[in-house]
Amino acid sequence: MTQLETLLALPPYAMDRADKGELYAHELSRLTKSHFKNCAIYCDMLKSLNAPPETVKNAEKQPFLPVRLFKEFELKSVTQEMVQKTMTSSGTSGQRVSKIFLDKNTAKMQTKVLAKIVSDLIGPKRLPMLVIDAKETVKSRHSFSARGAGILGFSMFGRDVTFALDSNMQLNLERVQAFCEKYSSSDVFIFGFTSIIYQHFIQTLQQIHEKLDLRRAILLHGGGWKKLESMAIDNNHYKELLKEIAGIQRIHNYYGMVEQTGSIFTECGEGHLHCSIFSDIIIRDEKLNVAPFGTKGLVQLVSLLPESYPGHSILTEDMGKIIGEDDCACGRKGKYFQIYGRAKAAEIRGCSDTYAA
Repeated sequence: MTQLETLLALPPYAMDRADKGELYAHELSRLTKSHFKNCAIYCDMLKSLNAPPETVKNAEKQPFLPVRLFKEFELKSVTQEMVQKTMTSSGTSGQRVSKIFLDKNTAKMQTKVLAKIVSDLIGPKRLPMLVIDAKETVKSRHSFSARGAGILGFSMFGRDVTFALDSNMQLNLERVQAFCEKYSSSDVFIFGFTSIIYQHFIQTLQQIHEKLDLRRAILLHGGGWKKLESMAIDNNHYKELLKEIAGIQRIHNYYGMVEQTGSIFTECGEGHLHCSIFSDIIIRDEKLNVAPFGTKGLVQLVSLLPESYPGHSILTEDMGKIIGEDDCACGRKGKYFQIYGRAKAAEIRGCSDTYAA
């Protein structure tokens, strides 16, 4: 049994700092050595940095790649024949997109871990599901955009999946009202990207002076906040709008990226994003030194999942800070944190922000 398979038998937020630190020192060293051996470009990068793979005592000492390198190079540690899926990141017109290459085992483990994390939030049973997007967004099952992959990935937690928007991204009110009426006495699961929910669901209902009864819904949303922040809409205001127009009380933001699919960070009832046992976060200052808790800096993400490509330790273009570890009032162990958005010099990238642009 592999280490990941052992972790899948545990609750997703059950590991404290000491146990997780020891695990990650070992597993990230193993992944670095594996990718150094099997990915020629990654090997050359580490050699040029004079950073040969070695066993280190903590995750903070592992080499990391800037996330933008996945736009510049095809980084994979398996042969092309072993690639089962190719994921692509969001990108506005003219921008390069990241390509993430998944073999069968990596894709399977990403799916299992995602199921573990989301089930902790919504429960083990598949719920009637409303997707705030258009069905046309989901296309090829072999080459996915980040948005399409998100919809497909989260759809496995739903049944009777209903798309709220038509092919022109217009709200199909009759279809949504029928969904609400059909499942008025049961819990339902709603998924969508932050900006799309606001633009095509919240704003449309406001404009036509309609309200829905989705008081039993659990809504999970993610993606960029840049468009909403420019309109002075923060997380708390966003939740209030959803409560007002649809009665939704259980609203959870999540943070994640295609470069580490499956390793998402979900928001607890206290409003904090949490690391599961499958991933972790490090904050680095302007000199790329590790920043202390409570200090705002660049976000580095580490994950135990990427076996087919060297994405186990990446420096993002996002700003964030770690609030604490093992002591959130929600009861989850692990680090909990806040994201502030892109660093000033970074490209705009994100599922919903890209659509809006």
